[in-house]
Amino acid sequence: MPSRPAITAELEQRVKLLLDDETHLGHPLRDALQDLWLSLLSHITELEQITEIADSGKLGLPKRIERLSKQFERQIRQLERVIRISDRYQSSLKDLNAALREASTHDALTGIANRLLVEERCRQEDARSGRSGSTYSLAVLDVDHFKRFNDNYGHDVGDMVLKALGETLRFSLRQGDLCARWGGEEFLALLPDTTLSEAEQVVHRLVGKIRRQRIELADQELAVTASIGVAEHLPGETYEQTFRRADQALLEAKQQGRDRYRVHQAA
Repeated sequence: MPSRPAITAELEQRVKLLLDDETHLGHPLRDALQDLWLSLLSHITELEQITEIADSGKLGLPKRIERLSKQFERQIRQLERVIRISDRYQSSLKDLNAALREASTHDALTGIANRLLVEERCRQEDARSGRSGSTYSLAVLDVDHFKRFNDNYGHDVGDMVLKALGETLRFSLRQGDLCARWGGEEFLALLPDTTLSEAEQVVHRLVGKIRRQRIELADQELAVTASIGVAEHLPGETYEQTFRRADQALLEAKQQGRDRYRVHQAA
């Protein structure tokens, strides 16, 4: 017969933590664990009483003691199974929460930040700028002639272009910068603590890297170019105002032939 599992202080603490965790309220496993635990405590009390009787010399109860002992062992094993299931459930719940957080802040196609996240970061930069007088720059990027990729090669190739561009952005920007898919074929790069002249150096390298990028198809390679508009945040300005000036510079880059960047110089 296997040795009886012991109810250690560690096991009691794990059970109490699981039962006290409000995230499990209403879950059938929690209810089962609570019922099993209360039943187990009741049997423990009964066993202790029987033990006291036996110790005092009032014998003659061996069959009842053996029956309760076996029942006690079964409930211990059941309790340990419930705890293992609850531990797996907690682990799955944590993984699910992490996946939900990722899905809410990152673009599903490219894997980079989405508009929701970059807007939040821009608001934080606005607040930081107001407190400390720091600055930042925004770079708005648009894939040149993106509609042609979809029309001539299909939307799957269009998706390949966007994913490749997202990867180039992620590996080309500096630590602390944030690249995001703003919408459609438009991307936004937030460059904290970056003046306009410093931002120019960043996007100058970026334009070259995008220009050298190739999309590999079965029978050919496709070149990709992009136009970029850059603006530096001004004191008292919101990120929306900075974005509009960067977007105006982007329009100038397109009008002047694409595959280039332009900056918006504050008056």
